[in-house]
Amino acid sequence: MAADRARVRLRVEGRVQGVMFRAEATDAARILGIAGYARNLVDGAVEVVAEGRRTNLEAFIAWAHTGARLAQVTRVDEEWLEFKGEFTSFTVR
Repeated sequence: MAADRARVRLRVEGRVQGVMFRAEATDAARILGIAGYARNLVDGAVEVVAEGRRTNLEAFIAWAHTGARLAQVTRVDEEWLEFKGEFTSFTVR
């Protein structure tokens, strides 16, 4: 089971701050059993670092392309990383 675990870092661009993106990302992550965090970046993007089963992370990435109801996502960059297991829940930073 450990072999199917992964970590991904997302950079989500567009109108993603001030539209509940991080809060709705938290809800989506909890539903999918993903741990990690979402935080605003100074340039207006949102960074997400998440760990969990790869299939669940792929579903989360698909969600991120649309994002929160009021968001207008224009770009999602993803970087797949080695699973570290350092998160116990998904939080907003």
